[in-house]
Amino acid sequence: MGLEHQPDDGDVQLAISRNDSSSRYEGRVGDEMVGEVDFSMRDSTMIITHTGTRPAWRGRGIAGQLNGFVLADIRDRGLSVQPVCPYTADYIAQHPQYADLVV
Repeated sequence: MGLEHQPDDGDVQLAISRNDSSSRYEGRVGDEMVGEVDFSMRDSTMIITHTGTRPAWRGRGIAGQLNGFVLADIRDRGLSVQPVCPYTADYIAQHPQYADLVV
């Protein structure tokens, strides 16, 4: 596994980790994976291809928590982002503090 963190904000206590071997970030509540952000790498650019939340967990802020964590991790690692995923592109548009990461 890669990076792990447990944010304290949002509606759900979500444990988020970066799983480099699967090229995704995983959001878990207890042992259950409730959401993910899939990515691929091209040089120093992370290409976000998909954000997903399990149907039973939708509407609880999970996708937003995941994307906020992913973008903060991208910044911390000195990477840039190409948001192919429509949710991630919209999230960045609504959170302009991440606009400088976009290539």
